[in-house]
Amino acid sequence: MSGVVRLFVISPDTHSERRLELYVTIEKLKDKLELITGIPAANQVISLYNSESDSEALATLSDNSKQLGFYGVRDYQVLRVGDTNPSVSFTGQMTDISQVDKFELTPEEYARRQDTVLAYKQRHQMGRFAPKLEETVVDTEIPTDIVIGARCEVESTEPGLKKRGVVRFTGPTKFGQGVWVGIEYDEPIGKNDGSVQGERYFSCRPNYGVFVRPNKVRVGDYPVEDLDFDDEEM
Repeated sequence: MSGVVRLFVISPDTHSERRLELYVTIEKLKDKLELITGIPAANQVISLYNSESDSEALATLSDNSKQLGFYGVRDYQVLRVGDTNPSVSFTGQMTDISQVDKFELTPEEYARRQDTVLAYKQRHQMGRFAPKLEETVVDTEIPTDIVIGARCEVESTEPGLKKRGVVRFTGPTKFGQGVWVGIEYDEPIGKNDGSVQGERYFSCRPNYGVFVRPNKVRVGDYPVEDLDFDDEEM
């Protein structure tokens, strides 16, 4: 039989698992527990429980001359250490936060400090201090001059690139809010074949189709441009 037992030691301020010798006397045990719990040995009342949830003690270790093993302790049982004079040892006061002076600031004082989370967010424009994004204006109507079959030119961000084609679709779609204009380009500079996400709106060759907002489209006499290849290129 092992001469050591593993027990949970619980007091008003502590909770730990300890390896204790079975042959240690209760008097010596109290000296050890004083270092663990902070409760003076003379003020300790030690009770043995089968588990932490038990409300009825198996025994009270009151005879200082007896050894711990005398009380039939087993691994992982519980020793609860009470304090008969907590005013001397301040038992329970170390975990009573109601007795701790709190550092408090008024909202105005907090707002003036520069070492707070609020100040950090303000400096870095985070959260509610981030710049407001301009709301995207969604077209809800198609201009009367944008009709199916009309020649058009689409606004381009690339200098010298003219995106010309024919209007093939106008109206709402399933892939975005508002209304859209579907265009078949003269050249393969598009993104689809007239369908998006499995929904077909018009038909054209792959990479000739595109959908844009009405404000990006200009309708007019935009003839198909002839591609001027160099003689040395085929």
